[in-house]
Amino acid sequence: MTGESADPTPSDDPGGPREPRTWIERIGLAAVALALALMFGGVGYAAWLGGELFLAVIGAISCVMTLWVGVLTLIRR
Repeated sequence: MTGESADPTPSDDPGGPREPRTWIERIGLAAVALALALMFGGVGYAAWLGGELFLAVIGAISCVMTLWVGVLTLIRR
């Protein structure tokens, strides 16, 4: 340490207002979220069938959270 204080703001932050994503970008991100949610749901279902309750709950929660983010991606302005 040289005794210099670290700058709390990153130097590559452009600042200013952010532009909203285009619809094609939103739909693509929501599709990726849907694919991941299906995988998490599959893990949860397979774990449930295998008797692994904890893993099944974690898979189900991950599935719901990923779907939630996918929907928010579509409706966010």
